Parts: sequence; structure tokens; C-alpha cells
Amino acid sequence: MEIKTVIKINAKAEQVWQTLINFKDYKKWNPFITSIIGEPKEGNTIKVSLPEMSFSPKIRLVNKNKELRWVGHFMFKGLFDGEHRFKIQDNNDGTITFYHQEKFSGILIPIFRKKLESQTVQGFNAMNKKLKEVVEKKYNSSKIIKLT
Repeated sequence: MEIKTVIKINAKAEQVWQTLINFKDYKKWNPFITSIIGEPKEGNTIKVSLPEMSFSPKIRLVNKNKELRWVGHFMFKGLFDGEHRFKIQDNNDGTITFYHQEKFSGILIPIFRKKLESQTVQGFNAMNKKLKEVVEKKYNSSKIIKLT
């Protein structure tokens, strides 16, 4: 099972990246991932807290200004696994497209499917919207943004 969400952000890839890897500030702005403890380096284990649970995934990929990916397991591999991915695509026009995705696998997927399709998707979208708001406010405050 896979969840994919996407949002366009009026900022540079570097600006979005800096907000994403600044784990200590998540509690100030992120409604979905309320805390990450650890360093964003490949191979590191981090502690991720959501409103209802915490887990300790291992960072699989850090591609500066482009992608951050981690993999976690509930209790043991094969029960309920998730590969979380933040991807930043530069649109070469002063904007980026932010992809927030997770691939789930394991024997418990049927039990959690409805919750993943509703609450988890809502959480991803809430985080995406807040990321857009925070980054655009921080880096575009001196620009006049024309709404159409």
C-alpha cells in the first residue's frame, strides 16, 4: 500500500530542504510529525513522534535539497513496515514540487488500511500545507505575491 501527496511551494529547493532537516523546529510548525530526534544522516536511527505514536526508523537516503527517506518497522520486520519519503523537485521557475509519500507493507496492512487512507493522508496533507506556509512566509516575506 502506498500513500502519495504533493504540493507546490513558492520557494527554492534549498529553502524547503533547510526547513525539512531542521528537526528541532518540527514541534513549532509541524502538525503531523511533532518531533524528530537525531541527525539527518544516512544510516542513523532517529526517533519520530506523531500525535498518537513514536517509532525509531533508520535513515536510508539523504540527498541534499532533493530527498530524505527513512524506513521503520513495528516491532519486527514484516509485521508493519513503512518507507517514508520527502522528495523536492525543482521546477526551475522559483517553485518546487514537494512529494510526501510512504510505502507500507506487512501482514498488519489490512487492519490499518482504513486509518492509513484517512488519518494518515490527512496528516500528510496538513504537514504539506504547513510546510508551504512556513517556508513561503520565511523566504518570501519581502516579495509581493499576486494571487489569481
